[in-house]
Amino acid sequence: MIADEKLKSFTRRLAELSEKLSVTTDGTAFVALSREYAEIEPVAKKAQELIEARQELADLAALESDPDPALQQMAETEKRPLMAKIEALDQDMRLLLLPKDATDEKSAIIELRGGTGGDEAALFAGDLFDMYQRYAALHGWKVEVMSASAGTMGGFREVIASITGKNVFARLKFESGVHRVQRVPDTETQGRVHTSAATVAVLPEAEEVDIKIEDKDLRIDVFRSSGPGGQSVNTTDSAVRIVHIPTGVTVQQQDEKSQHKNKAKALKILRARLYDLENQKQEQARSASRKGQIGSGDRSERIRTYNFPQGRVTDHRIELTLYKLDKIMIGEALDEIIDALIAEHQSTLLAQAGAEA
Repeated sequence: MIADEKLKSFTRRLAELSEKLSVTTDGTAFVALSREYAEIEPVAKKAQELIEARQELADLAALESDPDPALQQMAETEKRPLMAKIEALDQDMRLLLLPKDATDEKSAIIELRGGTGGDEAALFAGDLFDMYQRYAALHGWKVEVMSASAGTMGGFREVIASITGKNVFARLKFESGVHRVQRVPDTETQGRVHTSAATVAVLPEAEEVDIKIEDKDLRIDVFRSSGPGGQSVNTTDSAVRIVHIPTGVTVQQQDEKSQHKNKAKALKILRARLYDLENQKQEQARSASRKGQIGSGDRSERIRTYNFPQGRVTDHRIELTLYKLDKIMIGEALDEIIDALIAEHQSTLLAQAGAEA
């Protein structure tokens, strides 16, 4: 149970911030105070609700010993739902006080690749990308394709896109992993169900302030872009390959006709991949087993199966099965899976916090 004094500290701090905001004339200080106010306001409001509910329970306890039987009965009737409310408020407070993931509010770079299954895998990667595009539209996010390599029968052998908006990474970070599909391909004449897979990697989009890349650590090659089968796309050396020498991370861009634009996109992807590597190192240092994540977070891990003949989707990390494949594939029901994953993650963090307390 969270102590009353700790709850009151949040309401006091909110009042202090409000007073400082009303008198400050320094622009930089105002921005910092506003940011802290926005972060602490929901915590302080929930803390005040909990303080008031606990006081109400204390008042009911006093009525239970009142000589008037009617008041005793009223106290007994109101006590149980009030205790349930206090328990829920206490749980809400614990969730609000969990350590914030600094990357949650960021936009994201999403990378999808066809895995085992040849042409069918590429088609499935295309279906997944369509799903994420529709999901992004429902949330008011902007999707920009940064690099794409089409499959021979459609879909994508690889597609990389930037998804920009509020809390994009927080909603999509558990999508990283191997997505498996079971369905009858259009090319299958015997009606047999085939299994194929596509991999998804979701990286927090990194700004220059998040990770610094030294020019001396980069090897940049330019070459002539080419299309499928070696077909020339243009006659200038506009394609760019950037190698980050210390890590060996390589990014190649050739979708734009401008070398400058290709270089800018490549650096954006490179920065996101290096930022993700650094975050993984820090997380592994905190928890070698990575038990605080949904699954291991390993992108080689099979996380979800989409079974078209049965119209079901199963997320193997939380053993959740929904018979809503059509609605999931158009993004409408994807939140049901994501919300369940977030809830499980929060439950794990709460259990860890309780064990460490």
